[in-house]
Amino acid sequence: MSVKNSPDKPLVYACSGSSNLAQLANDLALWLHNQELGCMSSIAGVGGRVPKHVQIACSGRNILALDGCSQQCVKQSLAQHGVIPTWHIRLDTLGFQHKSNGSCSLAETFMAMQYVCETMGIEADDTFSAHLHTP
Repeated sequence: MSVKNSPDKPLVYACSGSSNLAQLANDLALWLHNQELGCMSSIAGVGGRVPKHVQIACSGRNILALDGCSQQCVKQSLAQHGVIPTWHIRLDTLGFQHKSNGSCSLAETFMAMQYVCETMGIEADDTFSAHLHTP
């Protein structure tokens, strides 16, 4: 069964801004989806009140909300529909510098991956060898 059709996998919503931390949020969401640890869904669809996306968000599944900064657009978009995420992570609170352009380093990405896994209770060793694979 693919992640897309797995109701037991948590939904993952990522910040869609243009900063380095917004891009990191998106990278983390894609990584979780590609590793079949979560199911990435569209926060723009939820915020835009697209019926299909609102229905998915309101389905009662566990939700990881990845926000890049204090504006918390992901959390606020879900709140419009009375949805409280199971896990909410603000990447700017992890000690990363918020920049309007550029990207995060590989070390920062790895640290964020570790934090996300710990927060969600996903067991991963220091190298993520149990979860990383090439397509």
